[in-house]
Amino acid sequence: MAASRYRQFLRLCEQWPIDKTKRGRDLAEHIRDRVAQAFKHGDNTKISNEKECDMIYKNLRKLNTDFFKNKYPRLYDTTATDCTLEECRLVLSTDSIKEFEQYDKGFLGKMKDVIKDKEDRS
Repeated sequence: MAASRYRQFLRLCEQWPIDKTKRGRDLAEHIRDRVAQAFKHGDNTKISNEKECDMIYKNLRKLNTDFFKNKYPRLYDTTATDCTLEECRLVLSTDSIKEFEQYDKGFLGKMKDVIKDKEDRS
């Protein structure tokens, strides 16, 4: 039975798209890592709790197939912040988050970075 569960999880990982804008924070990457940890021996892995394994697979499959998105359709294409989906993706990208961290440093933090950069170049 472990072999069939392993193949199910592999199919799920293949179907789950990786968001390249969220390097290191992407859910698909995390799921792939967890599947690799859980099934270290591939088809020969012994599963200690089969019910929990089946429940995890079922819940991940629901997320992947947009089960709840289809069950509860949204009335509007914007959020409470009045941002569209594309704007939310842009704001949540790794590059944007790094940029926002620069703004949070304040004047002295930015000056330290400038001085450090000048020292590194020398």
